[in-house]
Amino acid sequence: MAKYIYEHKNWTNFTWDDKAISALFGEVRLMQGKIIGQMNALGFSAKEEASLTTLTLDVVKSSEIEGELLNYDQVRSSIARRLGIDIAGLVSSNRHVEGVVEMMLDATQRHTLPLTEERLLGWHAALFPTGYSGIYKIEVGKYRTGEMQIVSGAMGKEKVHYEAANPKLVKAEMDKFLYWFNNENKLDLVLKAAIAHFWFIIIHPFDDGNGRIGRALTDMLLARAEDSSERFYSMSSQILIERKQYYEILQKVQHSKEDITAWLEWFLHCLKNAMLATTYTTQKIIDKAEFWKRHEHTPINERQRLMLNKLFDGLEGKLQTSKWAKITKTSTDTALRDIKDLIEKGILQQTNEGGRNANYQLSKITTDTL
Repeated sequence: MAKYIYEHKNWTNFTWDDKAISALFGEVRLMQGKIIGQMNALGFSAKEEASLTTLTLDVVKSSEIEGELLNYDQVRSSIARRLGIDIAGLVSSNRHVEGVVEMMLDATQRHTLPLTEERLLGWHAALFPTGYSGIYKIEVGKYRTGEMQIVSGAMGKEKVHYEAANPKLVKAEMDKFLYWFNNENKLDLVLKAAIAHFWFIIIHPFDDGNGRIGRALTDMLLARAEDSSERFYSMSSQILIERKQYYEILQKVQHSKEDITAWLEWFLHCLKNAMLATTYTTQKIIDKAEFWKRHEHTPINERQRLMLNKLFDGLEGKLQTSKWAKITKTSTDTALRDIKDLIEKGILQQTNEGGRNANYQLSKITTDTL
């Protein structure tokens, strides 16, 4: 069995081939600047909306990578409340959602503050408010004291993907990591984000939650790289899409000696793809902002406003009268009146599909003039 990277002496003296990553790195830096420029031209409320959408996706997708599905509206409402953003249809969220949001916002909104052991342990405690991960009791708010293996496969046929460093070494390894995180200032912050992610995952200091905390550290350093707490692209969303490659590259590089070029290449590609994906989301936000600007004097009630925003944000499934009534907590008669009113105003239209339950969508006039 090949040695793990942490079994080599001075394993954290990482090396990489500058030539291999320089073109990609330049592209990523250029795109970062472009996205910030685009966002600054948006106007305050659209920019706020874009950042709220990205932070929400980041929290939801980072948990989804670990197989945990959080409620999108709960996460969005929790973030909006904490940031003082005024949005319609706020919903209350459970303490688990609150904990994950707390960690992500601490990482991104207070990205300039030092990363201390106490802060990191606080994040871990916030992720596991009950002291359990699923049905398993875990050590919360402290470094692990047990062995850590990442395995897959049925009982008796388990395959060990990774065996983390001995728990006795965790504290010393984390002290070294935290010192580097807070004091290393020669590296470009995008590269530092990539290295921090890899280094933290290799130590695997906690019983559970290492992936989510590792991704929060990435977001923290990317916020520093842009000198902004506003987030306009989601690395976690992209990692979820490329999850198979994410695990494959981690598995490959964990056996390297010190050279992490392959990891840096993958990370930069993933970051570039995350930024490309954001141009689509940004367009939707611009469309929504322009729609409301055009209709600022159109009489639209709160229920209609809520549902139109949901349509712009990407409502799951088809819009029917019953769905409108359920979401707005009203009768189907009222829902139908709301819908017909918007059809008369040329904002909604009925789709061509026949059947008993009519479906509705934003009208062609609305989408074409955006």
